Amino acid sequence: MQYHAIHQWVRQRIEITTLVAALTAAAAIWGFVSLAGEVVEGDTKGLDTDILLWFRSATDPQDPLGPGWMEEFGRDMTALGGTGVLVMLTLFAGGFLWMQGKRRSMIMIFAAVGGGFAMSQLLKFGFDRPRPDLVPHGSIVYTASFPSGHSMMSAVTYLTLAILVARVQERHRVRIYLITIACFLTVLVGVSRVYLGVHWPTDVLAGWTAGAAWAVGWWMLARWLEERGTVEPEAQTIDDPVDSATT
Repeated sequence: MQYHAIHQWVRQRIEITTLVAALTAAAAIWGFVSLAGEVVEGDTKGLDTDILLWFRSATDPQDPLGPGWMEEFGRDMTALGGTGVLVMLTLFAGGFLWMQGKRRSMIMIFAAVGGGFAMSQLLKFGFDRPRPDLVPHGSIVYTASFPSGHSMMSAVTYLTLAILVARVQERHRVRIYLITIACFLTVLVGVSRVYLGVHWPTDVLAGWTAGAAWAVGWWMLARWLEERGTVEPEAQTIDDPVDSATT
């Protein structure tokens, strides 16, 4: 009887989590589509300009806000969303899962990040929005502006790695820590792109929404494949030592 009650509670919790994830992904997709429509119609130009100039000196728009070290810090943060860094992190996370015997989860990570990169490039090609021309670019750019590739790929990579690696972690605090760090890094990268003048704010917001939807979608796919025995099951959470000592 007790086992049946526990089983029902776990199943109900899983269903609620999946529902929340589905609603989050749907909201992110809706946000991206709505934002893209506004950008195409040119309705965000004024807001984009105001926010972009807010990151600039009031006396000289050519100069980023703050001392020189802040601009260098912005470049450091933007590098965290660069292709080289994200590829290395993905390979490191894949190696970690490989050593833990989670080879199917490793393949999912590679597929999720690789697919996200392809989607980012397709969206850039489709919208072909010009880069900001109000201020000098604080970083070299190669592609179109919408959506921000750094912001989208940071969300895709950091959130996907955190979510899928967290699946195989037993401690609840470790899972929360991984996802919190992923969100923090994603925000830092996006803000740095606006600060350096290489993206409009709506480019970054679009990258965040598209990347978040992609990451959550892959988490839902992992849950679906887990139910069918295609990928390794999610680790069962256990109490942390501190929690156990206080109970």
